[in-house]
Amino acid sequence: MKDLNFDTKAIREGYRTTGEQEHSEAIFLTSSFTYDSAEQAAKRFSKEEPGNIYARFTNPTVDAFEQKLAALEGAQACTATASGMAAIFATLMALLKSGDHVVASRNMFGTSIVLLNSIISKFDISVTFVDLPDLDAWQDAITDNTKLFLLETPSNPLGQVVDLIALSKISKANNILLAVDNAILTPALQLPLSLGADIVIHSATKYIDGQGRCLAGAVLGSKEIIEQIHGFVRTTGPSLSAFNAWIVLKGLDTLSLRMKAHSDNALKLATWLEQQSGVEKVHYLGLESHPHHQLAKSQQSGFGGIISFEVKGGQQAAFDVINATEIFSITANLGDTKSTITHPASTTHGRLTDEEKQAANISEGLIRISVGLENVDDLIDDINKGL
Repeated sequence: MKDLNFDTKAIREGYRTTGEQEHSEAIFLTSSFTYDSAEQAAKRFSKEEPGNIYARFTNPTVDAFEQKLAALEGAQACTATASGMAAIFATLMALLKSGDHVVASRNMFGTSIVLLNSIISKFDISVTFVDLPDLDAWQDAITDNTKLFLLETPSNPLGQVVDLIALSKISKANNILLAVDNAILTPALQLPLSLGADIVIHSATKYIDGQGRCLAGAVLGSKEIIEQIHGFVRTTGPSLSAFNAWIVLKGLDTLSLRMKAHSDNALKLATWLEQQSGVEKVHYLGLESHPHHQLAKSQQSGFGGIISFEVKGGQQAAFDVINATEIFSITANLGDTKSTITHPASTTHGRLTDEEKQAANISEGLIRISVGLENVDDLIDDINKGL
């Protein structure tokens, strides 16, 4: 189905109907699979014969999700994981060894930074953090043992962007793998592999599910790379359950429609916020005032649903705005049909030191909104209560 358009692939790719001839994808809720003979079991385990073995690493429902997402990202292969953080951890542990060096964006989800600082560092893997948009900083941070560039673009929550084509030229010239977290835009709005990335990472918990129902993650890339990561998942066990795979598989059906609607609502809300006297600054790539607006237009087909804005008065003023809302859900999750609101400095980035927050431009007056699919006029009225 390579010649089909995105929306058709999102609905038709990946799944194989069983002998029951079901029209909706089946869920294979089983921990193991049986064999016709001892000989067949031996051939399955030795990979002489394809087929299911054990649900920690083979399951038809999980396989359907992996194949469909790979088709949408333009990847050769995909391996699914239990969460987005499991996907990042599996990538790092499968591809790096003691003594290796990682260059990472400091403008990432807070837990990703904590993972690198507090866990990955225990394995004698060193990390240098750089400002996401600064190509010179990426180049200057390279050492003889640098093996991986790790980033998310756009960044969460400020929407900073790096020129992926230019960064990929730097990584390839130095034999470094480029891994991009694409959870904020999804393949509906950005295709990092087509821009030179080697690896795409997803928290499918976010927009791919789209309704806040479950945890899921995925890593995509070449067959050679994904085979290594799949081997780590198989051995250590952070695999995706069949039930959660079924949920995110069905989420892909409507991904393109939802991402367009999220983007449309976010632009309207961000435009309104920019006009409010109580707001010091609005961070949304869809606004022409955003310093990375033109770059984003060149490598994205939309701007997504994440807005952050800074209010005058610091943390207390931010809390007042958040607490005054009635429609918004006060939660740190994002990518839901329901709009969510949170204070990054005390939630998603709360485990960072004050110095790390300052370096990442996470101020005490910063509020992040994940714009859902409600009527945007209702959302504006709700935010206005606190402003």
